[in-house]
Amino acid sequence: MIYHITTGTAWQQAKREGRYSAESLKTDGFIHCSAKHQVEPVANSFYRDIDDLVLLCIDENKLTNELRWEDPAHPTIDSGTVSNVDQFPHVYGDINLDAVAKVVALVRLENGDYVLAPDTP
Repeated sequence: MIYHITTGTAWQQAKREGRYSAESLKTDGFIHCSAKHQVEPVANSFYRDIDDLVLLCIDENKLTNELRWEDPAHPTIDSGTVSNVDQFPHVYGDINLDAVAKVVALVRLENGDYVLAPDTP
């Protein structure tokens, strides 16, 4: 399982369009994803000021576009839980909706930190 952080609004749009894309596909050439242990540091480093975050739980075996594990594209994560040598999953194309096994909300604590929901696979 790999994971992609997005907004509920973007997920609803993807369901209407029949595919999920992200701005990073245009700017970086791929959609940024994470391993499970990388989700919280990424959410708190890059999405702290965004509400309505959801997590796409993606079965990488069902992806129709290429998946590569690569060095971080933006190695500025402010947490010791992800090392500088950790590789991240990158999807080189849209994410087909049938690869999304589950969508869960990211839980925001009172201090503003995001954590994984207890039902995250």
